[in-house]
Amino acid sequence: MPLTPAPLPLEALRSAFGARLKLNVPLSRYTTAHVGGPAEAFLVANNRDELAETVQQLWALGAPFRVFGSGSNMLVSDAGLAGVAVINRAAHVEFVTGEAAGAPYVLAESGANLGGVARKAALHGLSGMEWAATIPGTVGGAVYGNAGAHGGDVQGSLSLAEILHPQYGRQTWSCDQLEYQYRSSNLKRLHIPAVILSAQIRLAHSTTQDVKARMEANAAHRRHSQPPGASLGSMFKNPPGDYAGRLIEAAGLKGTRMGRVEISPVHANFFVAGEDATAGDVWSLIQMVRQTVEEKFGVALELEIECVGRWNEADTASGKSH
Repeated sequence: MPLTPAPLPLEALRSAFGARLKLNVPLSRYTTAHVGGPAEAFLVANNRDELAETVQQLWALGAPFRVFGSGSNMLVSDAGLAGVAVINRAAHVEFVTGEAAGAPYVLAESGANLGGVARKAALHGLSGMEWAATIPGTVGGAVYGNAGAHGGDVQGSLSLAEILHPQYGRQTWSCDQLEYQYRSSNLKRLHIPAVILSAQIRLAHSTTQDVKARMEANAAHRRHSQPPGASLGSMFKNPPGDYAGRLIEAAGLKGTRMGRVEISPVHANFFVAGEDATAGDVWSLIQMVRQTVEEKFGVALELEIECVGRWNEADTASGKSH
């Protein structure tokens, strides 16, 4: 049986954070699918130093926590999060283009919107992030999960990431140290208890007109191929040599509903949540899709999203909760 988590040290948390600490805040407000129950406790960090200080205090108090950026690629349980939700609003962005820097780059705090950083790069006439302009997540989430689109990804763009580790403190990690794989890093695969504070992303000189043209082409493709509405992004990883969306569509599941959640008729690897949808609806649809695709094609689909919060460990064995 799963272990019952230790109760939060609420008095110590109140003493450490004062009025910053909120209790029982619904996390549906902080996820792109707009589903999920409340966080037992809740804090906001407004810059990377405040994020680092907050996380270090939580480690010192032994309080379990989860950092939230945009809340994409996260399925929060209807039962909520047993611990502290830390909302990352560290969003400072600085472009370095002088001759002394050599090739241009951008320094972005981990709570900055990845697509927003890409669009700011275009305004500076800098290329290298066109692939990222349509991605709704944060820089930290992208570094953690090796986000990618339109033939590009974090692994191909990242120079360095600033990481806060509970044992070793602040460190600078390279792509090699992050051991990237498809939509994954060692932080994600191995559940390393570290927090991403900022990232340095390589860029190249271009023109605003050229960069915007490539971004607009990517955006047009996204509008044509991906659905609007509340979703978690891509639900499953593409299996080797195939596409999860193709398999789900070939299984005849496009448009299938569970409760208030539908497999998109536009792209079968997106589940769109309607009003009053629940995480349970999403999870039921995930299970049905996995079972059907494996029965029809012998392919075990692996989640690209993460299950966060109070889940039954047996139910989420291949999409562990944290």
